[in-house]
Amino acid sequence: MPASKRGAAASNAGDAEPPFEQALERLETIVEELEAGSLTLEESLARYEEGVRLSRRLTASLDQAEQRIERLVEEQGQPPATRPLELDNERNDRDSGSGEGELPF
Repeated sequence: MPASKRGAAASNAGDAEPPFEQALERLETIVEELEAGSLTLEESLARYEEGVRLSRRLTASLDQAEQRIERLVEEQGQPPATRPLELDNERNDRDSGSGEGELPF
C-alpha cells in the first residue's frame, strides 16, 4: 500500500466501523433486547435506530461482496451465477403462511 494511503487509513482507524461479523453480532443482540421487551420506550427507539443503521450497512456489505464475486467469476470467463438467497426462515414462513421469525427491521 502506498505511504499516502497507509497514512489515510491510519488516521481513519479511530473512525472505522466494526467488522461485518461484529456488526452482525451487535444486530443480533439488539434483536434479542427488543424481543425481551424489558427496555424503556426511549431505549427501544435508540436500539431500533441502531439496528436499522446496522441492517443497512450489513446489506450494503453483502451487496458489495456479491458484486466482487460476480466480477471474479466473469474474469474467469464464466457467466455470473448468483441468485437471491432464500433463507430457511423465509422459506418456512412462505410455506406456513406465518410471519414469525421476521426481524423487526
